[in-house]
Amino acid sequence: MGRYVIRRLLQMIPVFIGSTFLIFFMVYALGDPVAALFGDKAPDPATAAQIRHDLYLDHSLGAQYLHYMKNIFVGDFGTAFNGESVTSLMGSAFPITIRLTIVAIIFEIIIGILLGVITGMRRGKPVDTGVLLLTLVVISVPTFVTGYVLQYVFGVELKWTAPSVSPSAPFNELILPGLVLALVSLAYVTRLTRTSIAENTRADYVRTAVAKGLPRHRVITRHLLRNSLIPVVTFIGTDIGALMGGAIVTERIFNIHGVGYQLYQGILRNNAPTVVGFVTILVLVFLLANLLVDLLYAVLDPRIRYA
Repeated sequence: MGRYVIRRLLQMIPVFIGSTFLIFFMVYALGDPVAALFGDKAPDPATAAQIRHDLYLDHSLGAQYLHYMKNIFVGDFGTAFNGESVTSLMGSAFPITIRLTIVAIIFEIIIGILLGVITGMRRGKPVDTGVLLLTLVVISVPTFVTGYVLQYVFGVELKWTAPSVSPSAPFNELILPGLVLALVSLAYVTRLTRTSIAENTRADYVRTAVAKGLPRHRVITRHLLRNSLIPVVTFIGTDIGALMGGAIVTERIFNIHGVGYQLYQGILRNNAPTVVGFVTILVLVFLLANLLVDLLYAVLDPRIRYA
């Protein structure tokens, strides 16, 4: 296992370098950060040259990337155009989005897997058809529509929660935004679990467990569910990074100043250091989440071994 982890970590290095270079290239080569900084007003040539020198933009793209990578290894992600360090922005944004992602993942795991097991065990029954139709509706409706509807119903009409989240963003205020963020993924988890449960119900090891006279709950939890969760765990693991990076719409609706908000502001103002810095961290989140998923396979299925 230890050798496998080391090999996977080494494999992550070229993936990380390639991903970050692609992001860096798209942000810096396809736009002019100095021009975006001044907007419609043309800057003085001397001032523009000095800013380019301070931001290391007067070098080749390869030299800029090497300079950026050297800095991030010492924890320096650059300075945003408003003068605040990108590291400081990360320190305030990532804890909020992590809490929001945790709430969303909890909804996915509890509700998604529970509905998937119920429908998988009752395939073809009315409850199965009803849940499948409901998940199809959830997948079809855009997130911003669902977000505004739930915000109006629960925040404005019923007043069960505040329509917007306070700057500190405690867990209790993130329940509704977390549900909005998780809805589409929750629907996919439900359908994945349902399909996997329905397929494995006919497997030989399940028939053997039933023939041995094991209690129904033991057959489901110890035998059927563990083997059926492998594709679900794969999806949830890869979804962690997607939820953190894709929370732009949800955070805008509920006024949450997290990663999505900072990315939106960075893209809107062509704030290259902010966009590149935040996306670099999200790349690391994706890579580590995939590694964790691979290690969980052996926990769910003892037949899987890593050399």
